[in-house]
Amino acid sequence: MDIFWFLTFAVLLAGYFALEGFDIGLGVLLPVLGRSPAARDRLVGAMAPFVLANEVWLVALAGVLFGAFPVLEGVTLSRLYPLVVALLLAWIVRDAGLWFRRRAGGAAWRLVWDGALCAGSAGLALAWGAILVAVVRGLPASPFDVPGVAGGVALLALLAWHGRAFAAWRLQDGPRTGGRALLLSTCAAASPAILVMVATAAHMVGNTAPDQTLTVLSVMVVPFAPILVGAQVWVWRTFSRGALPTFF
Repeated sequence: MDIFWFLTFAVLLAGYFALEGFDIGLGVLLPVLGRSPAARDRLVGAMAPFVLANEVWLVALAGVLFGAFPVLEGVTLSRLYPLVVALLLAWIVRDAGLWFRRRAGGAAWRLVWDGALCAGSAGLALAWGAILVAVVRGLPASPFDVPGVAGGVALLALLAWHGRAFAAWRLQDGPRTGGRALLLSTCAAASPAILVMVATAAHMVGNTAPDQTLTVLSVMVVPFAPILVGAQVWVWRTFSRGALPTFF
């Protein structure tokens, strides 16, 4: 049971970076790839339908951490409190920019919320990179030091590449190409999470909740796993082809 929940946590973490990573990367690249309002609309239309579905991975990840690894959850959140707060603030700013940019007219309104979308996406990448580095280092007292900043910048660059690969694949007007490049960037975006899980495997498996708790958690969670997978498949089949949605 310990191994099962560790693997579940690892899959959720890697899946979050593989899928939500291109949303974050496209947000970071919004001023670079979207030189005009129309170009930015196309970029946001390509990524926005996937955001909520991809964020489900993070919600599920937090639930597994709280339920299956309660001791680690308490220690991690307390030691990384500033980074967790920065992550949540960046998440709010990114989503606010995404949902508010088309709620009113005017170039200034759109520009402000496009800036929020870009800044929030960059904040997410930087905070996540620093968190992953801090976890590997054993949760240092000052997690956002030189190694933490370097990890944040490296993850930001990696997710920006992932976002660019997704944009090149999704925004083609002709026959669909670039699938291999997107697959490569997807694997690369998930690799930091996989490396962190490998480095912390023994510690996590040794700090799981009691077997009784894990059994109850399994009964409550496992039946809903097919719904999560089915929703992801539906989103990709619906929004990965055809015309871009315009309500974002």
